[in-house]
Amino acid sequence: MANHIENLVEKLVAELLADTEIELVDVEYVKERDWYLRVFIDKIGGIEIEDCQSLSEQLESKLDELDPISESYYLEVSSPGIDRVLKKDRDLERHKGDMIEISTFAPIDGSKSIVGKLTSFTNIDLIINDSKVIPRDKIAKIKLYVEF
Repeated sequence: MANHIENLVEKLVAELLADTEIELVDVEYVKERDWYLRVFIDKIGGIEIEDCQSLSEQLESKLDELDPISESYYLEVSSPGIDRVLKKDRDLERHKGDMIEISTFAPIDGSKSIVGKLTSFTNIDLIINDSKVIPRDKIAKIKLYVEF
């Protein structure tokens, strides 16, 4: 059910953002204490609160009209944050040259966490620090690395 709702919301948001500079990063529909429908958006130069508010209002109106979700839920529209997960090739393209943290399903060279500069990628591998090759089918999650 959650995947169906996420897919529907992705399509709705894509339509709403079609003529803007804003891009959809991710949608998640999750049960915590309550149900949450979270929409993450971004644009070059960063998202403004007005961008989130505008999309939230438009999406809320569309969802009220279609009524695809039977449970009550909270709608949240925000930027993906400083430690955003990189899911799509366009995310990787935007962050070439940036430090990333890769979590793998099984240890690679003794570790399930690899930090390095994203040099390049293909549909098969990621290249870290110009030479370390990480097969994409071994990757559980990729996110921007934030050093505090």
